[in-house]
Amino acid sequence: MTTWTPERVDQLRKLWDEGLTTSEIGKNIGVSKNAVVGKAHRLELPSRPSPIRRGVSRRANKQISRPKPVQPQSKPLVRSLPLSRSGRCCQWPIGHPGDEDFHFCGAPAVEGKPYCAEHYAMAYIIQGKPKVEEDAA
Repeated sequence: MTTWTPERVDQLRKLWDEGLTTSEIGKNIGVSKNAVVGKAHRLELPSRPSPIRRGVSRRANKQISRPKPVQPQSKPLVRSLPLSRSGRCCQWPIGHPGDEDFHFCGAPAVEGKPYCAEHYAMAYIIQGKPKVEEDAA
């Protein structure tokens, strides 16, 4: 038995024209929301605006009053972090970015790297020759 009988298709068209949501149509017909969406697309039914429209009611198309966003009372913290434009100072972060004392190391960086020698040793793992495992005989 096919899911989409002529009666269900007629009912889909009727409910679609009434403006019901796809999930409401699916519940009335006895199919899933996705089945309704797929069939409506195959039937080339007129598309409708998304039900996730902010501030507009689907049924009445009236504006819903919403409270105005509250402006923060205090000014946001603006800090300038000392960064070298040449990129030759260590960029290792010290502290948490949200903290007032957050900063970068700032020591002279290793040539071609973003960190000083100390932080370079922490950031990069220098691999040696791979160890050869001996066959256990």
